[in-house]
Amino acid sequence: MSTNIIDELMWRDAINQQTDAEGLREYVENNQISLYCGVDPTGDSMHIGHLIPFMMLKRFQLLGHHPYILIGGATGTIGDPSGRTSERQLQSMEQVQHNVDRLTAQMKKLFFDEASIHNLSMVNNYDWTKDLTLLDFLRDYGKNFNINTMLAKDIVSSRLETGISFTEFTYQILQSMDFLHLFREHNVRLQIGGADQWGNITAGLDLIRKKEGAEAKAFGLTIPLMLKADGTKFGKTAGGAVWLDPEKTSPYEFYQFWVNQDDRDVIKYLKFFTFLTQEEIAAYAQKVETEPHKREAQKALASEMTKFVHGEEALQDALTITAALFSGDVKQLTTSQIAEGFKNMPSATMPKETQNIVDWLVDAKIEPSKRQAREDVKNGAISINGERVADLEAEITLENSFDEKFIIVRKGKKKYTLVHLVD
Repeated sequence: MSTNIIDELMWRDAINQQTDAEGLREYVENNQISLYCGVDPTGDSMHIGHLIPFMMLKRFQLLGHHPYILIGGATGTIGDPSGRTSERQLQSMEQVQHNVDRLTAQMKKLFFDEASIHNLSMVNNYDWTKDLTLLDFLRDYGKNFNINTMLAKDIVSSRLETGISFTEFTYQILQSMDFLHLFREHNVRLQIGGADQWGNITAGLDLIRKKEGAEAKAFGLTIPLMLKADGTKFGKTAGGAVWLDPEKTSPYEFYQFWVNQDDRDVIKYLKFFTFLTQEEIAAYAQKVETEPHKREAQKALASEMTKFVHGEEALQDALTITAALFSGDVKQLTTSQIAEGFKNMPSATMPKETQNIVDWLVDAKIEPSKRQAREDVKNGAISINGERVADLEAEITLENSFDEKFIIVRKGKKKYTLVHLVD
C-alpha cells in the first residue's frame, strides 16, 4: 500500500473530481491534512449510501491524517437541494435535534475507539450558526456570493424549472460557511463528499479565497456516484434503504444484503467499503473469476461490513442464522435469532393450543386443504422446528415451540413460515 492517500483512493476507484489534484497530492505528501465530510440529520439513522464518503475519511485517518465528522444541526433545518427535484418537508427543531443525537451516537459507535480518539473529531454546524443574526449573515457572507454563479451550479440549475425556495437556495452559503469556519478554527484544508456535492464544495472554496486570500490552500474531492452493474442505484432493495440502525435493518438482513451482491459488483464494493489490502482484494477477484459459485468475495464483504457496523457478536449471530436457514437445522437458534432471521418471512398466528398437525397446518393457512396437508406430511415435506414430521397423528403442542413464542414450519426445501403463538 502506498503511503500517499491519493494513490490509495485512486486504486480503489474512489475519486470522482478534485479541485486541484496536483496541489492536494503535494500537500498530503508533505503534511498531515485535516479534512471533513458532513451529514445532515434528515433522519435518525444513516443508510449504507451515507457510509461511502465516511469510509474515505477513515482511510485518511489510518494514514495519519485528521478527519472531522460534521453533523449538520444547522444545515439539516434547511434541507440540501442536491439530487432532488422538489422541496424537502421541513422538520421541527425538536425532530432535527433528535436526529442529531441519534446520528452522533451512530458515528461514535462506528468511527471512535481508543486508537482513533486523538486524531478524529466531531463537530456540529449549529454551534457556529445559532447566534448569527440575519444582518450579519447578509453582510458577512451573502455579499460574497454572486447570484449568477449560484444559479449556474447544478444543484440550483436543475431545480429552476420546478422551482426552488429561497431557503434551499441559500443552502450552499451555509455549507460554504462550514468550510470557512473549519478552515479558520481547525486548519481544515479538504472537504470530501458525494458527486452531487461538487457545487457546494466549490462554493466553499470560493468563500475561503475571498475571505482568506487567493493563496489560501484548500481543496475539494468528490466520490463517484455508486451504481450497480445493472445501472440501478446502489443501496436500495425491494424493502427500501439498507439502514445502519439494527432496529431498522437487522444485522442478519444487513449481512444478507452484502452476501447477495452481483459478481460484477463485489470487487468494487470490497475496494470501497472494506479495509482489506490490495493483495487480499486481488485474491478475491481471482476467486470470483475461477470459483464464482463459492461466493467467497461476497462472504468476505458481508462479514467485513457486518462486523464494522454491528460488531463481532452480531456478525456471529448473522452467520448462525444464515447457516441454520440454509441447512434447515433451525432448532439450535435462540428466540431472538429467530425473531431477527424471520422478520420478513411469511408468518401466521395461532393459539397456544394442542392440535393435530393436519388441522393445525390448515388453520395456519400453511396448507390449502386437509388433503394437501396429509399428502405433504406423509411425503416428509413438512418440518417443525427443523425436525421432519411424517406422522399424520402427530400433535402440535407448546413443547414444539421456542419459549412459547414461535414455531418454525418448513414446507419443502425453502418455504419457511414463522408461526407466532398467542394466548
